[in-house]
Amino acid sequence: MQNVFSNVERTLITKEEIDERIKELAKQISDDYRDKNLLMIGVLKGSVVFMTDLMRALDINCKIDFMAVSSYGSGTKSSGNLNIQMDLRKDVMGYDVLIAEDILDSGHTLSKVKELILSRKPASLKIVAMLDKPTRRKVDIEIDYTGFEVPDEFVVGYGLDFDEDYRNLPFIGVLKPETYNGSL
Repeated sequence: MQNVFSNVERTLITKEEIDERIKELAKQISDDYRDKNLLMIGVLKGSVVFMTDLMRALDINCKIDFMAVSSYGSGTKSSGNLNIQMDLRKDVMGYDVLIAEDILDSGHTLSKVKELILSRKPASLKIVAMLDKPTRRKVDIEIDYTGFEVPDEFVVGYGLDFDEDYRNLPFIGVLKPETYNGSL
């Protein structure tokens, strides 16, 4: 088995930088949601590492739930159609919902998720994303809490994958182009 680190061209964001930013986001979110009924919703699979670290850093109570969605089908470009593979188990009505996402890229999938959750009448809805890649945005959608803005490069680690690999890397790295050789 090949060492996955060998396919990473360089480290973009270190584990230490991630840990520090998580603490800062958690403080801001804790302050903003104090005395509210917080429900964090993770968009699987990419958000799970980020959301886990973020919720453990909060100093307020929160409930959690998860959705598994796709708008990509078998390709690498969004179809614009939302395919719900696993829906929420909780009714969001009355909750102050915070969607946790690993990366906001084109915005297609997240805008559809946001629209769906808003239709279910939460008390409020905001978005926290570990990474923002604004140069790729195709849909007008705003992030309320952002970890890091990243350039238009193929990033992996800390929950982000390529073909289900690299999610367990403790940092955000740039994948060598020859690893995905034109599959984007």
